[in-house]
Amino acid sequence: MSQRCEVCGKGPMVGNSKSHAHNLARRRWLPNLQRIRVIQDGRVRRMRVCTSCIQAGKVQKAA
Repeated sequence: MSQRCEVCGKGPMVGNSKSHAHNLARRRWLPNLQRIRVIQDGRVRRMRVCTSCIQAGKVQKAA
């Protein structure tokens, strides 16, 4: 399953984790996705939405 927000399209970011000795290792930062019930086009469906979209009110949660 892809780690991508269905509202804003936010996905994984890549970079390096750096130790105290400056050893670099590739790593990924995953978005904080939640599977919530959303009202979309008058219907209730489940979506994987990042928490920043939920907090910003970009989706209307179903009761």
